[in-house]
Parts: sequence; C-alpha cells; structure tokens
Amino acid sequence: MNQKIKHKRRHLDGILLLDKPKGMTSNHALQRVKRLFNAEKAGHSGTLDPMATGMLPICFGEATKFAGQLLDKDKQYQFTCKLGEKTATGDEEGEIIEMCSPPQNLTPEKLNNILQQFIGEIAQVPPMVSALHHNGKRLYELAREGIEVERKPRLITISALTLDHLGEYEFTATVTCSKGTYVRVLAEDIAQKLDTAGHLTMLRRLAIDPFIDTPMVSLETLETMINNDPNPLQLDQFLYPIDHALTDLPILTFNAIDSDRILHGQRIHIEGTLEYPLYRLYSDQNQFLGIGAPHTPTSIGPKRIIQPRI
Repeated sequence: MNQKIKHKRRHLDGILLLDKPKGMTSNHALQRVKRLFNAEKAGHSGTLDPMATGMLPICFGEATKFAGQLLDKDKQYQFTCKLGEKTATGDEEGEIIEMCSPPQNLTPEKLNNILQQFIGEIAQVPPMVSALHHNGKRLYELAREGIEVERKPRLITISALTLDHLGEYEFTATVTCSKGTYVRVLAEDIAQKLDTAGHLTMLRRLAIDPFIDTPMVSLETLETMINNDPNPLQLDQFLYPIDHALTDLPILTFNAIDSDRILHGQRIHIEGTLEYPLYRLYSDQNQFLGIGAPHTPTSIGPKRIIQPRI
C-alpha cells in the first residue's frame, strides 16, 4: 500500500520582513512563505489589504508570541490618492459611487497646507470595509450585504504627513501614523478638505517601528532561491532575531539562576525601582528570555517567555 510520506516541518524562530506583492491577501502570502521555509509555526503581524504592497512581518515559532508588539507600533505608508472620484471601498477595487470636479489650480503649497492640518491627534471614522465588529459581525461582512451602520470616530495620531508628488488629478504622500489609522479614510478626508472626492490607487507600507529603513525580501526572491536549491536553510539569512522587534523596551539582565527562574514563570526581586510597564529580559550570556512586567515596584514577573530549543 502506498503511503504519503509526511515531511517534518522545521522548528525555527525569527522575523521575516516580507515585501508583500500587490493582489495577494496577507494570509496567502503567509502560507506561501511558511511553505518555502518548511516552517512548523508562523503568523503575520499587521494585515495588508490585497491591493497594498510592502512590509508584512512574518513571525516564526516563538516570535509569534510577540506579533502583538508590532501591531501596536507606529507605521509608515506611501499612498496615491486620485481626486474627483469616490469609491465604495475607498480604493480602486470598489465601484465608483460619486464623481465631482477635481480641484482647479492646486499647487504643492496649498496641498501641503492642507496636509499639515492632519498632523497630531485627530478623530477618524473607520470605513465600512474594516474588520471591526458590530453586533457580532465584522463591518466588511455587513458592507458586502449592502448594510451601512454608524461608526464612532476613533482617535489616531499622525506624526508626519509629507507630499511626495502632485499630478494633474492625483497626489502621492507619505504618512507616519499610529495603530488603528485607515489610510483610505485619510485620503478621503484630505480630498474632502480640497472640496472634492478621492480614493486610493496605491498603498505601500514602508516601515513598522522599529524596522525603519530595514531591508525587506520579496516573495519572488525566496521562490527563485528555492527553485535553484530546495534547501530551506538558505532562506534563514533573511530572518531577524525576535528581540529586534522590541528595541524600544528597556533591558534587564539576570544571572543563570534567576534566568532559569524566569523561564519557569517565577518573579524576581530587583535592586532599585521599576519605572516602565515592560522590559526585555536577558541572561548574562546575552540570551533573550522574553519580556516581563513589574509585579511590584521592586519585582518583575515574566509576561511572554521564549521556550529554549532542546
């Protein structure tokens, strides 16, 4: 009897910064990458829409425990907004539901003045095509049924918003923004300030703090390498250590005994006072142990811990 041979998946830990291609869901990209690396466990952090390209962190193994840390970080996007047309989805994939005249005699100076009005903490109404819940259903599910519900504005922070290019009927800009920002809504709101309508025709995620100006790798590059040599070990050169996603957290270092206690979930007394909500924890051999949170001002307990590979 012929039996299928199951290939054992690899145990590996680390973070891949994938340059997601256009026209692919984040989950499809994840599954492709997981298969190329022959990885046992993987997940992505920070979903990108199919039309969007750019940085999609793929977390392998123990790194999946820290994917939420990246979700909470500031992100940078470049986007192009076409003026004079509004779509049902806020991007080029939706049907046009409104057409109006694009602004006349728009100059970079005038547009830059408009962009500066969005800097700082602002209120933004989430789009109907978002994944937020309403009475047990996601908004995009209701949108598919032709149902629109009232959405409460949410406070977001725009740290930077700069004009890259101004064309006759469109503009391209780069934005640095907080968690929960919908760039399609930002583009629509900018167009509204210009007394017209607008929608996204391009969206690219350039960075996720702390991965600023950090090289990404394309799916095409990974697939070409595997086609030339099927050994997935060669792809590990593109992995970043788990703690690279946590460089904003202060560090605490422990001796061998206390490091072992941390790995077993025990709290450790600290000399001095703990002033921050989270810390990176290391052994005195520079082994990353995980992250911890103060239990008292002078003791810390593990919050998410790395399970050492045996």
